[in-house]
Amino acid sequence: MKKNIIIFLIVLSIPLFAQDKNKLIVDESSGKQMLIGICDRTAFTDTNFAWWFNPEYNNYNVDSVFLKQAGHKLNDYDIIVVMGSWCSDSRREMPRLIKILDKLNYNQQKLKLICVNRKREWPEGAIENLDIKLVPTIIFYEMGMEKGRIVESPKETLEKDILKIVLL
Repeated sequence: MKKNIIIFLIVLSIPLFAQDKNKLIVDESSGKQMLIGICDRTAFTDTNFAWWFNPEYNNYNVDSVFLKQAGHKLNDYDIIVVMGSWCSDSRREMPRLIKILDKLNYNQQKLKLICVNRKREWPEGAIENLDIKLVPTIIFYEMGMEKGRIVESPKETLEKDILKIVLL
């Protein structure tokens, strides 16, 4: 239990030490720009990412039943997302998650977004304690304790998987 709280506090403190937010590097595999490190949603306004973020965000219909059932409860959670801007699963799930959080008026200060390279690493930050095997990984914390995660893609839908986590 103490280990989870320590890991959570370390990860939440990463932004305090991060020098560059929304940092771009060249993906050696594709030769295209990719995000690395701590990011926020403004990173997706860059033309390198808006072409996939905006259509997915705009076309996704949030489950209104979910909003009624879990909306108030989700604000009790901190969320850490580890994603790759090069990853098709991240490109699908991240805009959807952001739209869900927008519909709920979720406090964006409680959302920590970490972009990794193709090796699922962030050379400047310590994320190995998060046990990231696939991206995106969306981790939900309540009072510093991990309560659940969605790895790569939801088992049902983002809304249903989130609901199962927050109503545990």
